[in-house]
Amino acid sequence: MVVMWHVILLGLVGGMGLLLYGMTIMSEGLQKIAGSKLRQVLSSLTHNRFSGLLVGSLVTILFQSSTATTVILVGLTSAAVISLRQTLAVILGSDIGTTVTAQLIALKVTEIALPIVGIGATIIFFSKRDKYRRYGQVLMGFGLMFLGLKIMSEVMMPLRDNPFFPQMMANMSKFPLLAMFVAAIFTFLIHSSAAAVGIIMLMGMQHLIDLHAAIYLLFGANIGTSFTAILSSLGSTREAQRVAVAHLVFKLSGVLLMLPFVGPFEKLIEKLSTSPAYQVANVHTIFNIAIAVVFLPFIPQFARLLERIVPEKQGEKKFKPRYLDQSLIKTPSIALGLATKEIIVLWDYVMDMTKSIAAIFEKNDLSLLQQVNKTEDKVDILYRETSEYLTSLLRQPLSRPEFLKCMGLINIVNDLEHIGDIIEKNVTYLAQCKIDGQCNFSEEGWDEISIMHKRVCDLMQMANTSLVTSNREMAAKVIKLQVEIEKMERHLRVLHIHRLRIGTQESETSSSTHLDLINALLQISVHTRNIAMEIANENLEMSASGERLDMTAIASGSGY
Repeated sequence: MVVMWHVILLGLVGGMGLLLYGMTIMSEGLQKIAGSKLRQVLSSLTHNRFSGLLVGSLVTILFQSSTATTVILVGLTSAAVISLRQTLAVILGSDIGTTVTAQLIALKVTEIALPIVGIGATIIFFSKRDKYRRYGQVLMGFGLMFLGLKIMSEVMMPLRDNPFFPQMMANMSKFPLLAMFVAAIFTFLIHSSAAAVGIIMLMGMQHLIDLHAAIYLLFGANIGTSFTAILSSLGSTREAQRVAVAHLVFKLSGVLLMLPFVGPFEKLIEKLSTSPAYQVANVHTIFNIAIAVVFLPFIPQFARLLERIVPEKQGEKKFKPRYLDQSLIKTPSIALGLATKEIIVLWDYVMDMTKSIAAIFEKNDLSLLQQVNKTEDKVDILYRETSEYLTSLLRQPLSRPEFLKCMGLINIVNDLEHIGDIIEKNVTYLAQCKIDGQCNFSEEGWDEISIMHKRVCDLMQMANTSLVTSNREMAAKVIKLQVEIEKMERHLRVLHIHRLRIGTQESETSSSTHLDLINALLQISVHTRNIAMEIANENLEMSASGERLDMTAIASGSGY
């Protein structure tokens, strides 16, 4: 029988394309359904190693790729959202979760792939609610994934009758290291261990390879899936690099431990099932469960070992955002959470600047002015980086609540930057003038400024707490209290003018500085009120039921 290699090649490429595309849109649909809950799940997975193992499995089923899960974990660890020890259990769980696809293939779901695609497409095109369209997207992706496998299976059938190809595959058993190397490189190139395992299963089902060769190919595929995480961690923090190295060490150690027992392992698999599909699926599942069983009890010790393998860098670190991670931009629910954490850091710096105002004027200390300027430099860096991060996020396909939250966070960042500028440009200038002119406030005037300053600091702290806790009622209270500060500012002006009229000497020499300073405090309170208005607005409360926005329509002014 003449094998038409070009037909087989085109069929394999097309089937692979459908497989990967199906996995992508199914993962996107599941992430949209999960919405903002995804980050909460990932953040709460760290209570103990067993819950981490479970959540890692579930999240990987969601992404249909342990590689994708590990890349996200690299980003979260780099952003210090979760620690190294907490992440290790999740990695072990993610490796178990990725075996679910193999078990589904063994069930021969490929036979109903077309009906599943049809049902998914019908839901997408005829459903008016975005929620149901997402379910349709998941079904369609699921069907396309197995349709791709079905196409590849059918185009592989002629290879059984070709004397060259089966012989080449048989040689894989004789050269296990070569088999593992080829499988590892292939898995790395397609960025999906599930897809690689699916192809190995198809070759087994078509009797192109025996179980012995399949075991080595699966070992290689498991190693290859860790390479993507290694690449994504380059240039990242040491914690993130440790996560990537951990995944590689898990896989390599598992393979090294299993190699001496391939013979007994092969006999065990043959006893469990005679079906080539189930045999390959069971190898993949048992291998990853075995790795979890071996490493899970020793996670604390393994974490310490990783800290030695990948030590901290020596020398002073350049100041930069701690939580922003570009690799997570395509996962908006997580990216928005990280941006919020970075904004809280930015807010802390702005709060430090605001609190230092009283000490600067009271002590006439130039070193305090220099410290404020240094803090403002950090505020500028965080403002610029966070704004760029959120702007990049706006270019992603966001749900309506995600879009509105992103815009709200951008507004908050802008107001915090304005507060920093008021202090750095206006307040420090006034302090410098006071120090140079050797003028002092009257006792009454300074008491009034101190009270107003404390009110403004309390207002900022309350607004900060409302953001951290998503407390809209507290934010509404901030808005009301700011009105009282406006009244207070007007009253303090009247009191100051009264002192001028009665000839208070200190009030005359410090009049301009006094009035400008209470005005600066008022402006800080106004920007704090603006922030509170964003928090009180429901736009900052994430919802999983929002529709996807047409960003082109928004840009052209046509609305949502």
